[in-house]
Amino acid sequence: MSRTIVNFFIDFALLLIVAVLAAVSVITQHVFPPGTSAKGWTLWGFSYDAWTRFEFVLLCVLLLAVLVHVMMHWTWVCGVVVTRLLRGRGKEVTRDDGLRTLYGVTTLIVILLSVGGVVAAAVLTIQSGAVS
Repeated sequence: MSRTIVNFFIDFALLLIVAVLAAVSVITQHVFPPGTSAKGWTLWGFSYDAWTRFEFVLLCVLLLAVLVHVMMHWTWVCGVVVTRLLRGRGKEVTRDDGLRTLYGVTTLIVILLSVGGVVAAAVLTIQSGAVS
């Protein structure tokens, strides 16, 4: 199978996943009552908790598909990071593939650490709603 066909199927899968995730998100936000008020409510045989779990699974599948998509375009991603970001700083741009990959991986690590930092901050600062 050609690379173009693989890219087409990945992009089409991303479109479908985003569409389904959007529909499920609208259902959990606007069809069900908010949070604990939804206890006992069902839609098509599934509870609010089941819908939110499905929403999270869809999000994980979407992230995996985006990761595969980025991997398919990795050379381009690294090239953009090197030529656009470094050229804007007045540095000389090199065509060394190893250096381009290093910049791309560094950018990916910074993004992942930022997301992890937000999640860690949320875990450390969450407050219980229980009345004492």
